[in-house]
Amino acid sequence: MNDAATISRKAEFPGLLTGEGKPWHYLDTAATAQKPQVVIDAVTRAIGADYATVHRGVYSRSAEMTLGYEAARRRVAEFVGGAEDEIVFTRGATEAINLVAQSWGLTQLESSDRILISELEHHSNIVPWQLLRDRIGFAIDVCPLTDDGLIDLDAAERMLTKDHKLVAFAHVSNVLGSVLDVRRAADMAHAVGAKLLLDGCQAVPRLPVDVAVLGCDFYAFSGHKLYGPTGIGALWARREILDAMPPWQGGGAMIDRVTFEKTSYAPPPQRFEAGTPAIVETLGLAVACDYVSSIGLDAIHAHEARLVAQLREELRGMNDVTLFGPEESAGIVSFAMDGVHPHDLGTILDEEGVAIRAGHHCAQPLMDRLGVPATARASFGIYSDEDDVAALLRGIERTKRIFG
Repeated sequence: MNDAATISRKAEFPGLLTGEGKPWHYLDTAATAQKPQVVIDAVTRAIGADYATVHRGVYSRSAEMTLGYEAARRRVAEFVGGAEDEIVFTRGATEAINLVAQSWGLTQLESSDRILISELEHHSNIVPWQLLRDRIGFAIDVCPLTDDGLIDLDAAERMLTKDHKLVAFAHVSNVLGSVLDVRRAADMAHAVGAKLLLDGCQAVPRLPVDVAVLGCDFYAFSGHKLYGPTGIGALWARREILDAMPPWQGGGAMIDRVTFEKTSYAPPPQRFEAGTPAIVETLGLAVACDYVSSIGLDAIHAHEARLVAQLREELRGMNDVTLFGPEESAGIVSFAMDGVHPHDLGTILDEEGVAIRAGHHCAQPLMDRLGVPATARASFGIYSDEDDVAALLRGIERTKRIFG
């Protein structure tokens, strides 16, 4: 992706202007991505002129919406290299991981078992397993990080035993941008008979993802980080695993036949989608997948990598700034300034029209590992460019002047 293409993309994102029509330097894409006009238009059309329920109505518009909804499932499955009957729509990655915990985990894990997570996991890949552990009694082991912020797979290999039934890792860290060697992690997990679950929230907007190539067993991601709507995400899981998993919520749409004596359930993925689905959001997510694919994930990653390298080089030259994570991170740069709390930095940057994230990023154990209460995080997207980096650096210099 060249600079001209990058600049032209900004015009496709109406959220990148302030109320006064001035540029807004949005560097919080890891939290949630701005939406391109094509996604906004698709959502508007779906909730307006095209709106109807799915799977139930016999009238033509409902039938058309049902076709569109299931076509969206096929599109999302294709986006990550899976089959349409392996994609379960959820409210996001958090719900997807909870689904695995409360369905697969509740039936497959025993008190004598162990699971392995890492020090850099988002709370959504920690807390669901703790809740389940408190019910069943299995052990949770924590894999350390390398000095540059990667999940230490050498340590993981030493830690894994036949008692481990699951390895649950982030594909890309939401704080450090560090990228997991997924193929190695999958091979290690499978060597001891464990399944591999990946939190793909930060990976799907930045890296090509093919679950068959990766070799994982579960893959969870959210739509709103992928330039799509909030309230929609997906769980991909191997067909044979989904077939063996019981429902985790009950209600309409996930049933085959209901009597007062007994209920039989629909096959996957419908078995896990109780109630009226997020129709509008699902259609928006499919359009977001098309939009990202039209640009190309290799091009997006290369573009973000250039911006990461530029920002890290500038920050490295400041003796009062500490950088976290590996040099080659995926679209994310976390740092801290001596004597300035990240919240104060974020507030001053906001006055300059620059939006970053400041805090623990729902990764408090990682903050403990880094020895800080919080970090400042700049994260890039399709629409980010050198002007955004320059605005951030100007804001940092102003913060230094304010704090002396």
